[in-house]
Amino acid sequence: MTVRPIRLFGDPVLRTRAGEVVDFDGKLRTLVRELWDTMEKRGGAGLAAPQLGVGARAFTYHCDGQAGHLINPSLWLADERTQDGMEGCLSIPELDRKCRRYRNVVARGWNMHGEPVEVSGSDLLARCLQHETDHLNGVLFLDRLDERSRETALSEIRAASWFGGTEPVIEQDPHSLFR
Repeated sequence: MTVRPIRLFGDPVLRTRAGEVVDFDGKLRTLVRELWDTMEKRGGAGLAAPQLGVGARAFTYHCDGQAGHLINPSLWLADERTQDGMEGCLSIPELDRKCRRYRNVVARGWNMHGEPVEVSGSDLLARCLQHETDHLNGVLFLDRLDERSRETALSEIRAASWFGGTEPVIEQDPHSLFR
């Protein structure tokens, strides 16, 4: 089991669009295992590669009775219905907010072996798929909040013991195929 540190709010990698994965090889399988192990250890519903400091379009998920991973995902709306629900993020510890998301989505991508995958999700799984896809685009759930909720959340983050102090360290991407 390999559990890696999770990048926290303020780290520029979380605001950078991740690059397409082009090689479906052992390095990618290692990344997926690291994502999975870290997500499970930290109790998350999902985890995206940028949260480990890797600029690759890959994430794992384990929520609402479904589990897996997606590489180079694209998201499609099954309909226009929305839902409001509590949302948090492993990169923003101890902060949950009500966030509006689409209720039904379909995510299409590939597994770590390069085989096509399609995941249909409603409610919590739909929320998770949208949240993790957002991470791959440099978007945090805070960006989806209304202005007042976002300002309150940012104030709480600035006051949090885990925030600030030193500049975030950006390590060299160990997975060069993701550049």
